[in-house]
Amino acid sequence: MKDECISDYVKFKGKIYPCSVSLTMDLVGGKWKAVILYHLIDGKKRFSELRREMSAVTEMTLSLQLKQLEKNGLVSRTVYGKKPPIKVIYSLTDFGKSFIPVLESITKWGNQVVNEKGEFVNGLS
Repeated sequence: MKDECISDYVKFKGKIYPCSVSLTMDLVGGKWKAVILYHLIDGKKRFSELRREMSAVTEMTLSLQLKQLEKNGLVSRTVYGKKPPIKVIYSLTDFGKSFIPVLESITKWGNQVVNEKGEFVNGLS
């Protein structure tokens, strides 16, 4: 059974969406947002840790995606220190943590697809 919107539109942080799926995809859609959230499930991480774990993403893209996730309230950014080198830590907010079951379902489904129709590969050479 599908859950349908109970109105013609939904509004979140002043922005109007045609449905809740559109809202969700705006918040976590794209190539990297869900991946970033996935890597923060286990706890707080520095930018460099995320970058290491997500070697295919550029620094600029990671930075932009983190800013969008922070703006949307899914990720918090905590800065320690006032002079370089400062320490910046990213973590899931309670709102971001509410998305963990969805991330787990996405991961499970992706693994199933790879097992049935693809293959897991170690390294690209």
